[in-house]
Amino acid sequence: MEESNSLLVIIRHAPYSSNLLREGLDAALVAAAFGHPVDLLFLGQGVTALLKKQGSGAPGMKATRPTMDMLEMYDIEQLWTSEETLEALSLTRSKLRDNVQLVQAQKMPAFMKNYSQILNF
Repeated sequence: MEESNSLLVIIRHAPYSSNLLREGLDAALVAAAFGHPVDLLFLGQGVTALLKKQGSGAPGMKATRPTMDMLEMYDIEQLWTSEETLEALSLTRSKLRDNVQLVQAQKMPAFMKNYSQILNF
């Protein structure tokens, strides 16, 4: 059953390919700061933000790892990706942060119905 103010933020961009990952994380943090339940779904290149080991970005770009590390402080504990995304990028579950959960692509429509609001970045 969906909560009336639940939010799913979908992140599809790699950490240093654009500002969209950072903007998605910022939107999630703001919503969580105002008491909204927030989950994050990483698809496509966005899943690279979930890697345990990350490099640094270009000069002048803020690192995303510190933001990812503080999500739990804002009660954002549900991080999701799809099994198909991992397969497409030749990644294994063991290379991701410990708190990442997997959802199958075929179950994605039902998964998304659990949220009253969805933002794409």
